[in-house]
Amino acid sequence: MSTITVKETTSVKLNKESKEHAKKIFKELGITMGDAFNMFLQQVNLHNGMPFELKIPNTATNKIIKEARIGENVEDFSLDELKK
Repeated sequence: MSTITVKETTSVKLNKESKEHAKKIFKELGITMGDAFNMFLQQVNLHNGMPFELKIPNTATNKIIKEARIGENVEDFSLDELKK
């Protein structure tokens, strides 16, 4: 016995740059934007909430994020260094 999946069209407003970048990644993965959204929704349903942790950064983390965004206190490093 098979089940029929009913599909529905929806509209969402997305950041254009983020969307285009994500589409390239999805293409490499062999999935569509719709596939990715359906996977996300399934994970929300399985977790009964967001499928990742959401936190508000503390004061120290906020300070570091702001500095990094303007290029302060940031050192160059390589991927090999991160792997060590």
